[in-house]
Amino acid sequence: MNSAAPLLAISQVSLAFGGVKALTDVNFKVSKGEVFSIIGPNGAGKTSMLNCISGRYRPNHGSITFKGKEMTSLKPNERSDLGIGRTFQNLALFGHMSVLDNIMVGRHHLLKNNFTTGPLYWVSGAQKEELKHRREVEDIIDFLEISHIRKKQAGTLSYGLRKRVELARAVALKPDLILLDEPMAGMNQEEKEDMARFILDLNEEWGMTVVMIEHDMGVVMGISNRVMVLDFGRKIAEGLPDEIMANEHVKKAYLGEEDELLVEEDAVEEIA
Repeated sequence: MNSAAPLLAISQVSLAFGGVKALTDVNFKVSKGEVFSIIGPNGAGKTSMLNCISGRYRPNHGSITFKGKEMTSLKPNERSDLGIGRTFQNLALFGHMSVLDNIMVGRHHLLKNNFTTGPLYWVSGAQKEELKHRREVEDIIDFLEISHIRKKQAGTLSYGLRKRVELARAVALKPDLILLDEPMAGMNQEEKEDMARFILDLNEEWGMTVVMIEHDMGVVMGISNRVMVLDFGRKIAEGLPDEIMANEHVKKAYLGEEDELLVEEDAVEEIA
């Protein structure tokens, strides 16, 4: 986990929409094999940060480096090709499609078929590739314990199961880094415990590095290696879970107490 070069490095990242500042000079690094959580009150800039990493937003300032490659100017699909997957705060499933087909969508960028080789490839290897991808998707379905809903339409499922399907689709990308935006939002306690177990297994058994936004502090402190705290788009703390829990600036940010070191005149809510 403590490799010499970080897997992900964020340097002086700032993001604004007109005069609205979402992020200001944010710096952090994530090592390969970590579970790294980003926390903060509503409007802190957490989702904006994930959007900058995944390519949905392009920061006004700063750099984002993944596996030693500067990728600030890369498109989202190019970042997926490098090995970055993500889930969304608001579900982004195809409701009319089956669970299996939704997860297969996550394999799209791994297909060898393209415009020039399509007809020839279909004759020579497409069927074998299709079987290979379906086997790997079935492994993910078994891992996430959703075999019983594999043929159901995603839009008919409970919220907790749809969150699990979205995680499966992100895992289907075979990412080295997976970005999870509130993976346990709207879940009951049992569903949260299951999701926490899946995230830990993805990290420990499947070798995926995790950057996660989550509001459940019990989960964050229980499964994270390190935690970063944002408030009004600025980083106010970073460290081990116990250090974050004891940090006075963090307590003030969550309690909403005024702290002249942290609150700026033009602080605004996150846009994301």
